[in-house]
Amino acid sequence: MSDLFDDDPRRPGGGAATANRRPRALLITAAVVVVGIFGLTGFSAIYTDRLWYNSAGYGDVFSTLLWTRVGLFFVFGLVMGGIVAANIYLAYRFRPLFRPNSREQNNLDRYRDAVTPIRVWLVVAVAAVIGAFAGASGVGHWRTYLLWRNAQDFGTNDPYFDRDLGYYVFTLPWQHFVVDFLLASLVIGLLAGMVTHYLYGGIRLQATRDRLSGPAQVQLSVLLGLFVLVKAVDYYLDRFDLVTNQNSLFTGMNYTAENAVLPARNILVGVAAICAVLFFLNIWRRTWQLPSVGLALLALSAVLIGMIFPAIVQQFQVNPSEADKEEPYIQANIAATRQAYDLQDADSAPLDAASAAQTLPAELLQSNTRSVPLMDPKLVSPAFENLQQQRGYYSVAPVLDVDRYSIDGEDRALVLGVRELSQDGLEASSRNWSNLATVYTHGNGIIAAYANQRDKDGALSTSSDDQSAAPIEWAQGLSGEDDLSEELGDFESRIYYGEQSPDYSVVGKASSDDEDVELNLPVPGSDLGSTTTFDGPGDAGVGSAFNKLMFAIKFGEPNFLLSGRVNENSKVLFNRDPADRVEKVAPWLTVDADPYPAVVDGRILWILDGYTTTDRFPNSQRESFDTMIEDALQTNVGLQTLPTDEINYMRNAVKATVDAYTGEVTLYEWDETDPILRAWESAFPGTVKDKSEMSEQLLDHVRYPEDLFKVQRYQFARYHVTDARNWYENNDRWEVPVDPQSPGTYQAPYRLFVSDGEGGRNFALTSVYVPFNRDNLASFIQVNSDGTSEDYGTMRVVELANVDADSSNQTPGPGQVANEFVNNDAINSLLLPLRNSGARVTYGNMLTFPLNGEMMNVQPVYAQSQGTTASYPELRLVLVRYGEDVGYGSNLQEAIEVLFTDGGSVTPVDPGDGGDGGDNGNGTGTDNGSGNGDGTPSGSLQQRFDAALAAALQAFDDADAALADGDLATYADKVAEAQRKLEEVAALRDQLRARDGGAAADTPADTPSESASATPAG
Repeated sequence: MSDLFDDDPRRPGGGAATANRRPRALLITAAVVVVGIFGLTGFSAIYTDRLWYNSAGYGDVFSTLLWTRVGLFFVFGLVMGGIVAANIYLAYRFRPLFRPNSREQNNLDRYRDAVTPIRVWLVVAVAAVIGAFAGASGVGHWRTYLLWRNAQDFGTNDPYFDRDLGYYVFTLPWQHFVVDFLLASLVIGLLAGMVTHYLYGGIRLQATRDRLSGPAQVQLSVLLGLFVLVKAVDYYLDRFDLVTNQNSLFTGMNYTAENAVLPARNILVGVAAICAVLFFLNIWRRTWQLPSVGLALLALSAVLIGMIFPAIVQQFQVNPSEADKEEPYIQANIAATRQAYDLQDADSAPLDAASAAQTLPAELLQSNTRSVPLMDPKLVSPAFENLQQQRGYYSVAPVLDVDRYSIDGEDRALVLGVRELSQDGLEASSRNWSNLATVYTHGNGIIAAYANQRDKDGALSTSSDDQSAAPIEWAQGLSGEDDLSEELGDFESRIYYGEQSPDYSVVGKASSDDEDVELNLPVPGSDLGSTTTFDGPGDAGVGSAFNKLMFAIKFGEPNFLLSGRVNENSKVLFNRDPADRVEKVAPWLTVDADPYPAVVDGRILWILDGYTTTDRFPNSQRESFDTMIEDALQTNVGLQTLPTDEINYMRNAVKATVDAYTGEVTLYEWDETDPILRAWESAFPGTVKDKSEMSEQLLDHVRYPEDLFKVQRYQFARYHVTDARNWYENNDRWEVPVDPQSPGTYQAPYRLFVSDGEGGRNFALTSVYVPFNRDNLASFIQVNSDGTSEDYGTMRVVELANVDADSSNQTPGPGQVANEFVNNDAINSLLLPLRNSGARVTYGNMLTFPLNGEMMNVQPVYAQSQGTTASYPELRLVLVRYGEDVGYGSNLQEAIEVLFTDGGSVTPVDPGDGGDGGDNGNGTGTDNGSGNGDGTPSGSLQQRFDAALAAALQAFDDADAALADGDLATYADKVAEAQRKLEEVAALRDQLRARDGGAAADTPADTPSESASATPAG
């Protein structure tokens, strides 16, 4: 009976056999467990992804992606694995039956003895491993494959090979991959065959003659012949790459490429074909002499004709007269680049600052400055968070968004953000799974402020005295501000999908009678209460035991199986970032880095822009996407779809929305002429809706995308020049200026209501240029950002005529204006009390725009206490530069009144006193020293000095009265106010002395890098 069980350990060898089997069994068990874990983890990821896609309504996208990848994996895996296995089999099948006795063969006998018993399994294993790597390579090219299968025509042919541009974008990349794959397969197959032949005696390296057996020579000749023949095809395809190659000057065909490289590759195609024929002839001739000569000729031709000859042409023909030789090729590059980046229709108009009107009508000034957005979207984010967040676990984005809404029939620019849930703000005692996954699930509400310091009725926001900040004019929040709600009606305010949402949340209750457990921030007038339950479709049901197991594995969280909060009605919300959701349903898009919220049709929607890009557009300039979009506000880049981040073609093909409550993703066709979009619509039919299905309210909030504009402005800086010779000589090259407060990064674009050049205004995305390697202003560029306008996307460039004048007559660029503000004595005198009190003074976004023949610069200045973490920047001053004069005030209106002092026909202020007022001719100035209604006087220095002194004396009188009444609190406040006024009096006195030739007070000015870290509005 004992032989039914383990071997008797007393038998000879029994113990050793058992000892050997145990490690083997443990090893097999461990391998099975590891494979099972990885397999189950992979399956859970695929299964939960399938649930997500089906719930989102994009199940066909999942199926197309899955089966395309599976098909590519097996096709390319089987091809390469089959080639390797076939070569090993053939080498073994035709091995020599008799091997001469030699030391080499005797040494190989032990390897043959070890391999022969397991040769079948070994071949299968080697083919499977190599096939798996090859299949993975094929999977990585699913985009290339789908574009090839759904190729479209551009309707335009390139000027050198006369092929439709679609061939280069859709077909050529796939042909290159297939050819490269075949080359790699033949090389690996050749190596596998050679190793097998060597192991079984078909190749004898130490023999003096007959080193290769007949079958080995035939097999190697065929493989080498096929390799060289495929290489000939590779040389043929390389010819077409000349229109997308990067050369020293530009991307595309150049003189050397057309006259040296192209003929060389044509010759190499013929040489490679002849060499392949010689290898095939070697099957019968059984001599390596001719194939070796052919291979040497191919290598020599590749060096002499393919490398040295083009270098000679470049050095001795092109370089001595490069401008003449390259002129037609540069012209083709200019035309292609402007087409690829949609720059060909940019409209240019001159602005001659020297001929600017000397007077500026008040109504023109009012209409052009009323909507200037002074609220810096980055600097006011802490104010939004401190004043409106209500709880520590709610947060807004670090850089807010600028949008426009119609309030009382007038378009108003708003700075806004959504109040999202940030679980980082929870106390440690509250950070358990139940709270994190089922209680703290969402944010609530949208916060908006008027961007121009004016309230709903257009009244200016003013400070209560000269030392306090002008309050933010809220348009929507939780403190009773409901201008948006009044205008748009009630809307769903809960935010379950946002940029700061948790990785996942489990929502839903077992029955309608159960209590709500999700914490909800109540909104005034809302009946939601302090808790709520998500009743949307969710991303996946988690009620079944199998689904619980899958999500437990996916998130590594056993509470999916153990917690009572997970019931039969529970749903899981995951993949909640709006950009991630759009990229998931449309993985062929490059998604803009800045989703922005908007209230549309009773919902809060995230609006995103999706781009189609390629690096294969013939003759168009290729550049790094990251480099082109980098600026002072860029916190992250878009989700790329290319292997590298270099592109030379870009279109805003899709507008996408993500419902902040339900997570519903909707894609709308925007650029209906884009061939790449048409190709993807063919690959994924039904995923993109027609543009006509966008609602009117949604169109009201569609805006020109920032990433596209930044790419265009980067290229337009050089490609606004359309003459090849001027382009070559860099005669009129521009560049995006460096941000004054963020050295080393470009200034961000900003959104303004600006003149459209035809007497009207439009909501535009704007930027400026400076000449290359210089700091003065060269031009102003704007693009119509109104999605409802027929002129949407129209670019208008205003060029300054004095760009090449002497330095005294040039218009200063943003950096120079910022430096002028920082070193202005009058401005520093107003900021001195803040600095002396320990506040941090920060300069905000520098806005620049044309006005009546001159450029106006507007910059807000913020102050923030450095003594507490609860402080936030507050707007204390607005700086203005127009022409050669500077003004300032607690708001833009006051700054303009200081800058201009003659009513409806304004006259520039004498800059001798720092641009701080001026006299209207009768000694009364602008307001006779009475100030601007908020305690901040304007007018001449003397008027401001008198007003500050009078205010100090009045404060002392009020303090005495309060002391007599026994009101010690008021007494202390009035004494402090009087002291502040006296400090202002002292500063103004020093300025008066300096103006009149006396000794000026020491009012040090911070440099931009020391005093400011702000960035411009987005």
